[in-house]
Amino acid sequence: MEMELVVKGGRDEETLEKYMKGVRHLCDSGLTRVPAKYILPATERPYAQGPPSNPSDLKIKLPVVDLADIHTPNRAHVLASLAEACQEHGFFQVVNHGIPAEVIEKMIDVSRRFFELPFEERSTYMSADIVAPVRYGTSFNQNRDGVFCWRDFLKLSCHPLSRTLPLWPTSPADLRERAVSYSKHIKGLFMELMEAVLETLEVDTGPVMEEFGEGIQMMVVNFYPACPEPDLTLGMPPHSDFGFLTLLLQDGVSGLQIEQKGEWVTADLAAGALVVNVGDHLEIFSNGRYKSLLHRVTVNTAQPRMSVACLLGLAADGVVRPSPQLVDDDNPRRYMDTDFATFLQYVSSRETKGKNFLESRMLRS
Repeated sequence: MEMELVVKGGRDEETLEKYMKGVRHLCDSGLTRVPAKYILPATERPYAQGPPSNPSDLKIKLPVVDLADIHTPNRAHVLASLAEACQEHGFFQVVNHGIPAEVIEKMIDVSRRFFELPFEERSTYMSADIVAPVRYGTSFNQNRDGVFCWRDFLKLSCHPLSRTLPLWPTSPADLRERAVSYSKHIKGLFMELMEAVLETLEVDTGPVMEEFGEGIQMMVVNFYPACPEPDLTLGMPPHSDFGFLTLLLQDGVSGLQIEQKGEWVTADLAAGALVVNVGDHLEIFSNGRYKSLLHRVTVNTAQPRMSVACLLGLAADGVVRPSPQLVDDDNPRRYMDTDFATFLQYVSSRETKGKNFLESRMLRS
């Protein structure tokens, strides 16, 4: 098997260095098989229970929240659909979200061109430091992952732009302009959605919305190359997201899967929709009413896949706790306080599995 050197009792340094350069670099070397470093244990592979007899049976249409009427007398109807989506599904898609199609198309286009740059240009931003405001990396957490996943990524911290923008890549030449435009539209959409989410929870919106205004905004551009043996690996392993909401833009290539009732189902999306999912911090804030869900990404042999995930929430030093308005004798507090620093310390010290960080913040009765 090509590029699959494994040394018992140690690691082949040259091979490990190739892994750390990312999947795109490996693929450019002419892979025909998946290296051992990317092969999951049999029970964790995409079709551990065998491939579905009818793949369409494992596709779902995510609930649609139409924002066209969010500022009209029909607002109550929009809020009802949003509350149901958050409480019953954890994932939904938004349409009529107000982000121009041109802004979206330009963001996908410039993201694709970044990953088409020569490795020497991309590698300028490579870092194993998970707190770096700009970071090009691979896998999920390349410092801790026992098995790497079939993904390269570019992480851009978007707040405050005055401090982080000078650190962003300068190539392609239009990356900064396009990514800034997209990030500003996303922040506006997040603020609109969170105001509505807080209203569905019937909690005071003012203080929290002020905190969101200066809150964290992380943009992660994901690239999943075509894979010669997609049944052996994953683009991303099962995980939940930190933050309050994640807003996801995809290039139209299927791959996002969500765990529902013990089964992995592929999200079937409406044209022009953005995917939104509940994050761990919203689960904590809502005292468990709205729950983050496990999701993963599969890969395929035919074509690469691009996505842009924006994770937003409170400021890095902000404390997340259950809203006092959602805690009473019938609904006791279910989570301890947390903050972004605690999350970073946790994920940097161990391999991330499922929702293990959130589970570490749960109060045991």
